[in-house]
Amino acid sequence: MDLENRISQHFSESAHIKLQTMDSLAPPIALAAERMAQCLMNDGKILACGNGGSAADAQHFAAELLNRFEVERPPLAAIALTTDTSTLTSIANDYDFSQVFAKQVRGLGQARDVLLAISTSGNSANVIAAINVAHEIGMSVVGLTGRSGGKIAELLSGGDVHICVPADSTARIQEVHLLTLHCLCDGIDCLLGFVNDM
Repeated sequence: MDLENRISQHFSESAHIKLQTMDSLAPPIALAAERMAQCLMNDGKILACGNGGSAADAQHFAAELLNRFEVERPPLAAIALTTDTSTLTSIANDYDFSQVFAKQVRGLGQARDVLLAISTSGNSANVIAAINVAHEIGMSVVGLTGRSGGKIAELLSGGDVHICVPADSTARIQEVHLLTLHCLCDGIDCLLGFVNDM
């Protein structure tokens, strides 16, 4: 096995999927940034959830907003629903793991908020449950998925935004998800006036 060639192939495939999807993903990413910026201007907050690598992405996104992305600015209201182990384990133990995000959305979410729902397959049961609760209370949803979008693609309505990476490899989907999250952070900062070179 030539490990260096294998590594080069990963780099090549990652760059290829990003360039291949740039034109198709730019419009929904821009729309999602606009929805999120409007939410924050209306004193709303962004709740983010996902499992595994997507949980890490939810936390990464919330940290970039609450602390800062690339420019100095005030903190922006964002919460990752993946970080409170007491809450997560109590809900999973007392109810069901499919409810770990939904119950938090019901308790913390308001109609002016946005839910960032991340699932590479689009079929994560607990993310789907969170989307259903968000819709019940009037929140808009930004779905960040891969492959064909799965069940989440069917749940999203006209007030929502779907950003779907049309790839089969979980690693490649997650790599585009991370770039997407950075584009959202930058877009929000631009729209809120913290970056002047729009």
